[in-house]
Amino acid sequence: MPHILSARSLETAQTLVRMNTVSANSNLELIHFVRDRLAALGVRSRLTYNADKTKANLFATLGEGRPSGIIVSGHTDTVPWDGQDWSVDPLSAMVQHWPVEGGGPVPVGRVAELAALGSPRLYGRGAADMKGFIAVALANAEHFLESDSPFAVHFAFSYDEEVGCFGVRELIADMKAQSIQPVACIIGEPTSMVPAIAHKGVYRYRCCVRGKEAHSSLTPQSVNAIEMAARVVGKVRDMAEGFEQHEPRYEGFDVPFSTASVGQFHGGIADNVVPRDAEFRYEFRNLPTADAQQMQKEVRAYASRLEAPMKKVAPDTGFQFETICEVPSFLGSAKDPITRLAQRLAGEDRTTLVAFGTEAGLFKGAGIPTIVCGPGSITQAHQPDEFVTLEQLARCEAFLQGLARTQSLD
Repeated sequence: MPHILSARSLETAQTLVRMNTVSANSNLELIHFVRDRLAALGVRSRLTYNADKTKANLFATLGEGRPSGIIVSGHTDTVPWDGQDWSVDPLSAMVQHWPVEGGGPVPVGRVAELAALGSPRLYGRGAADMKGFIAVALANAEHFLESDSPFAVHFAFSYDEEVGCFGVRELIADMKAQSIQPVACIIGEPTSMVPAIAHKGVYRYRCCVRGKEAHSSLTPQSVNAIEMAARVVGKVRDMAEGFEQHEPRYEGFDVPFSTASVGQFHGGIADNVVPRDAEFRYEFRNLPTADAQQMQKEVRAYASRLEAPMKKVAPDTGFQFETICEVPSFLGSAKDPITRLAQRLAGEDRTTLVAFGTEAGLFKGAGIPTIVCGPGSITQAHQPDEFVTLEQLARCEAFLQGLARTQSLD
């Protein structure tokens, strides 16, 4: 029999989606909601904050005293929706059923009745990425508390994943300081409930170029910052072409080689002024088998070689690089016990690779076997009218209830 999503899980998901936790905002409303819900069950939460204490991670153990624990992990922030063409309020958490004659909202009580027509959808920013997962985990907290499983479950909910996986680093450091050693981690990013065993890394940088301005009729007396920046941009492009032509393929990824691209470029003040300043941003998305930090070293070495003739004209010219984010790639295995467990709980005999970055590489780097598996599709995330189907949330609920009954990873 198909699992029907509980009203409690749906209500919790709607509550979380209605909270505006775009990365530029605080996430404390959501974190405090989770903390208070757990406190009502007798569960203590540990919060770790950003520098100005406007954002926090939450770590809580359900089943204190059990010999080992499994992390259930999710990020609380979302991307913005500015400029996107939404047909519903991004914070409405509306449940709609398509196709239903005339469209429109569907009462929760009719969800089962209408399931035969196709699963209703929960709309809103973060519905798929990834408040739906967090909500289902929270709504089923009592299952983890009441189970006879030898595994505790650790809720690990982070801030600022969308802008560089910053919050989870503090969470992992605090977990280590408390001598908490989980045996595995499940990250509920949207994979359509198919366990994902690998993803690429995401490494982003800013390059600022200082030249020397002059009237454009006197170019030999100047250093053109845009032109020097363009040479480094060309180097990034050459590297991208090299990856595509020569890098060994990693089949299973949509793009089975590492990529490099420039996303922003700014510079110049007028057509007849040789520009003093230019700035651009670029990224590498490296295969788990490739070294993104070595790629960045290659860019910096190339820029360094350009500086000598620049400094002959003006000593204060040159390049400055700034790291925006470094999110490591993730590589698990279909043979890992946590992978096999996720397959059993999800009712899947396959695994997948995903193109997007997650916090998995950081948990794996901390020595914790990790899998990525959650409800919804990444094709709906970050999009106008983002949604997750109630069928996917129901599968997630069955997955987590099965986790509460788990007796062994083997």
